[in-house]
Amino acid sequence: MDDQAAAWNRGDIPGFMEAYADSICFIGKGTRTCGKAEVTARYSARYPGPEAMGHLEFGELEVLGAGKDNAWCTGTWRLLRAQDTLGGGFSLFWVRTRNGWRILRDHTY
Repeated sequence: MDDQAAAWNRGDIPGFMEAYADSICFIGKGTRTCGKAEVTARYSARYPGPEAMGHLEFGELEVLGAGKDNAWCTGTWRLLRAQDTLGGGFSLFWVRTRNGWRILRDHTY
């Protein structure tokens, strides 16, 4: 999560996406986007540059094991930008892969 926030804060969407599995499904308010390329395109369209991306902070992180190769992580997010501050919560389902832990499902609200 620290690596994701650091990538986001330097304007690096591909770096932010490294935490996601190829078969990621992102579920947000009224949307469902599946596939790493599709989720990357969604982020790139919504956040076209550093000003739109702002500064990302995660909080209230809680990780719960779900077997030896899965875990749930819940928490809050806050995006500070010059024009506004956005925020909400999330629930991430992580899976252990041969390349390390990756996010398989991202429910952000």
